Amino acid sequence: MKTFEELGVSPEILKAIEEMGYENPMPVQEEVIPYLLGEGNDVVALAQTGTGKTAAFGLPIIQGINISNRVPQALILCPTRELCLQIAGDLNDYSKYVVGLKILPVYGGSSIESQIRSLKNGVHIIVATPGRLLDLMERKTVKLATVCNVIMDEADEMLNMGFTDSINAILAEVPKDRNTLLFSATMSPEITRISKKYLNNAKEITIGTKNEGTKNVKHIYYMVQAKDKYLALKRIADYYPQIYGIVFCRTRKETQEIADKLIQDGYNADSLHGELSQQQRDAVMQKFRVRHIQLLIATDVAARGLDVDDLTHVINYGLPDDTESYTHRSGRTGRAGKTGTSISIINLREKGKMRDIERSIGKKFIVGEMPTGKQICEKQLIKVIDDIEKVKVNEEEIADFMPDIYRKLEWLEKEDIIKRMVSLEFNRFLEYYRDAEDIEAPTDSRGERSLKGRSEGRENTARRAEPGFTRMFINAGKADNFYANQLIELINKSMNRRVQIGKIDLLKSFSFFEIEEAQAQSVMSALNSESLNGRKISVEIAGEETHRGTERRGSGSSPRKYTDRSSSPAPRRSREDRGYAASRGPKRRDEKPPYKSSESKSGEEGWARRKKK
Repeated sequence: MKTFEELGVSPEILKAIEEMGYENPMPVQEEVIPYLLGEGNDVVALAQTGTGKTAAFGLPIIQGINISNRVPQALILCPTRELCLQIAGDLNDYSKYVVGLKILPVYGGSSIESQIRSLKNGVHIIVATPGRLLDLMERKTVKLATVCNVIMDEADEMLNMGFTDSINAILAEVPKDRNTLLFSATMSPEITRISKKYLNNAKEITIGTKNEGTKNVKHIYYMVQAKDKYLALKRIADYYPQIYGIVFCRTRKETQEIADKLIQDGYNADSLHGELSQQQRDAVMQKFRVRHIQLLIATDVAARGLDVDDLTHVINYGLPDDTESYTHRSGRTGRAGKTGTSISIINLREKGKMRDIERSIGKKFIVGEMPTGKQICEKQLIKVIDDIEKVKVNEEEIADFMPDIYRKLEWLEKEDIIKRMVSLEFNRFLEYYRDAEDIEAPTDSRGERSLKGRSEGRENTARRAEPGFTRMFINAGKADNFYANQLIELINKSMNRRVQIGKIDLLKSFSFFEIEEAQAQSVMSALNSESLNGRKISVEIAGEETHRGTERRGSGSSPRKYTDRSSSPAPRRSREDRGYAASRGPKRRDEKPPYKSSESKSGEEGWARRKKK
C-alpha cells in the first residue's frame, strides 16, 4: 500500500491530513490522486458514499491552485446545502497550511449578499449547489471563465433531483478545455449520457463493482404484515440499545408520523423532510451529528448529501422504488472501513423488489428473526450493566454527600443495592415486554396462510372493541385533515378529566375510536357539542356487525349503534396495541404506546351505503 507522500501530495497538505489522522490512502484516493496530479484528464469515478471521495478530488485540486491569482480556478457542484458545507469544511481542513487559499461555499438558504461580497474579494475554489450558483451567474456576480477544474460530486443525485438543465447552463459558461471530474455512486443511464456529453476521453475508475453496495454493509430484512411495521421498528430499535442511524420513509407524511410516534414513545428521534424550514433542518442535523438524536427519520430527498460518520444502522421502513436509492441509503453506514447494517422492514408485496435489489448490488439479504421480548430485555439489561461499569466517578465532587448516602443505604446488602440500581433502569422494558405477543411473519408458501389470505377463505367478522372499551363513530376523517392527534386534542379540550383511549381507525371521511366503557356516554355528549373547521361534530356508538351484514342496535334508551364493517377480521391485540390515556404531556417509555392507524376501504364503502339507505 502506498503512502500519500508516494502519491505526490505536497508537504503542506501532508502535514494537515496527518494531523487529521489520515495514515494511508483509501482505494479511491490511491486511484484518483496520482491521476489528477498528472496530466490532468477527465475522470468518471464510481465509488460509494463514505469511501474518501472528497479527499480523492480535494487534495489534488488544492495542490493545483495558483494562490497568487485570486480568481475562481476550481468549481465543485453538489446536490445539497449540507454536502456543500461538508465539502467546503473538509477542503479548509486539508488546506490548513496552504497560506492564502480562499474557498467559498455557495448555497441557498443563506445570505446571497454575503456570498456576493466574498466573490468580489476573490476566491480560488467555489463549492456550490446548482440553484444558487445560477442565481449568482444571472446577477453577473460570478464569472467562471477562469475555471480549469469542474467536479460534480454525487452527480447521480443531482440528476435525480432535476438539476440537469442547471448543470447544462453552468457548464456552458466554463471553458471547454477544462478538466471535468464526475463522481457517482451508481452508473445510471443518465450518468453515461452526461459523461459522453461533457467529458473527453474520460478515464473510468471503479472502486468495487458498478452499482454494488458497500462491502462493509450487512443487508437484513424482516418480513412482517403491513400493520406491524411500526411495532417491528420499535423492537429493532430496542434490540440495538446503542443504535445510531437513519430510518428512511417514502413520503413526508409518513416520515413525520413515524417520528411523532417514536418521540411519543420516548425514543431520541426527530424528522427530516422537505416541509421543514432551513433553520429547522439545521437544528435537527446539529442534534443528530452530536448524537442527541439516535434515530433520524428522513425522506430520500431530505437525506441527500447528508454526511454523518459512524452510523451503525440504516433502516428502510419499506423499500425504495429504484435500486440507486437503496444503494445510496445503505451506503450511509459501513463507511471509512467500518462495518454497518442495512435493515429493511418489508411485507410480502415488496419481496420481488427486494430480489431486484439483490441482483443489482450483488448481495443476498439475510432473513432477520424478529427479536422476542425476552431477547430485548436481555440486551437492555446488558446495556444497563455496561453503563454502570463505564460511569466516571468524580470522587472529590461526591465526597461530601457519601456519608449521608451510606447511612441511607446501610440497611441494604450489596446484592440488594445492585438489584435496585439495575431495576431502576430495566423495569420499564421488563414491564413493557412481559406480556407482549411476538410479531408473526406472513408466509407465502403453498398450503400456508399468506398476508392476503388472512382476510380470505374465512368469515369476515366485525372488528370488536377491546374488553372494557366502547367503539365510537365520529364524522371526521383524513379528508378533513383529521388525524389521531386532533382527536386526542378534541377529547382533552371537551373533557375535564383523564380519559382512556383505545384503538383509533382513521378512514377517509369518518373514523372510529375506542373509549373505556364508563366514559363512553360522557365523551359522546361532550364531543357532540364541539365543531371542527366550522362543521358540527357528530359522535355515536358504533355497533358490531356479523359477516352476514346484519346490524345490531342498542336496546332501551341507548342511541342507534352504527355498524363498523372491516374487510379483515379484528387482529389479535398485543400489549403494544392497547389503549393509552389521552393526556397533553409527553409519554414515558414505561407507559403504554400509542394508537395504530389503519384504513379499511370496504368499511368506508359499507358506511356510505348504509347512510344512503
